[in-house]
Amino acid sequence: MPLENVTVTRYNEIQEVIRSSSRLAPRGAGSKTALQTTLSSVTTLNVSDLRGVLAYQPQEFTFTALAGTPLAEIERLLAENGQYLPFDPPLVGRGATLGGTVAAGLSGPGRYRYGGIRDFILGLRFIDGHGKVVRAGGKVVKNAAGFDLPKLMVGSLGRLGVMLELTFKVFPLPPSYGTLRSEFQALSAALDAMLHLGRLPLDIAALELIPHANGAALYIRLAGDQQILPSRLNRLRAILGLKDDEILAGQTEHDFWQEQKEFTWIEAAHTLVKVPVTPRRVVALDKQLAAHGAARRYSAGANLAWVAWPGDSSTLDHMLEEQGLSALAVLGANGQVRLGRQVGAAFEARVKQALDPAGKWLAL
Repeated sequence: MPLENVTVTRYNEIQEVIRSSSRLAPRGAGSKTALQTTLSSVTTLNVSDLRGVLAYQPQEFTFTALAGTPLAEIERLLAENGQYLPFDPPLVGRGATLGGTVAAGLSGPGRYRYGGIRDFILGLRFIDGHGKVVRAGGKVVKNAAGFDLPKLMVGSLGRLGVMLELTFKVFPLPPSYGTLRSEFQALSAALDAMLHLGRLPLDIAALELIPHANGAALYIRLAGDQQILPSRLNRLRAILGLKDDEILAGQTEHDFWQEQKEFTWIEAAHTLVKVPVTPRRVVALDKQLAAHGAARRYSAGANLAWVAWPGDSSTLDHMLEEQGLSALAVLGANGQVRLGRQVGAAFEARVKQALDPAGKWLAL
């Protein structure tokens, strides 16, 4: 009979569980509730106690930590040295871990300027379906040898193995932030303005679009020297040519972006779904989402939709399938993890066959 839940703290313990179990699912702190699928025939491998920073070299802008390390601990350590993870990992306040964030492939608002989590992972150590410890990538920024397994682990949802150690590069923490909020009477007008800004050399840190009953609000975040930020924000005002705007600064500005990272804007009973999209497809998608009473926000320059879906997700699944879009449920207990049209299944199957030929890792 399989074990229901095994907590491990040493690599050899993990190897023993893998070799003695037929189906497994690695689990961390449980911050992404929609991904916590549990089956009676599957052994849950709890690695939340596999935590701690193993190496940190501020002068090299890299660190290595165990997969179960809470991101909150990592962020505090980096901040003490004036550094941070620019992709703004989400759900830190809910206890998200480094390994869980990689497995779910989640990035926050900073992805717009600096790239997502896959652009910052340098290397990792994991255990595959054979129970073998595999090292991939490196511990320095200048590393390009071999097949890029670390990036394959991003968004793998625990289907390829259990992560042990991860190495990331980091950036200097900006000294100050400022955000311009501009109101538009139509979502299409906000999208046009957003695309226009994206073509200009403005060094925008984050760009979020929030539709509402009277149109849409565009939030434009800048980072840099506190003395220069006001003039840069005023330049944005002049470019947009709108009077209905507001500059957010200090704690108000910080709280707004924390709301985006922690998803405190969604109702507890709703399912949070991540939908990769393109700006040109947003209007058609938004019309359907609004018709079903879904709250939504468009992140990373409207290349990603965060949807708070009410009720059963089968309708959303069908809607996304018709539009040729894929999605991942992140928060909620709806039962369906992957929605819409899934692409790259054949490639995923080949990778999984290589790393887990016995099919031990549960495929969500």
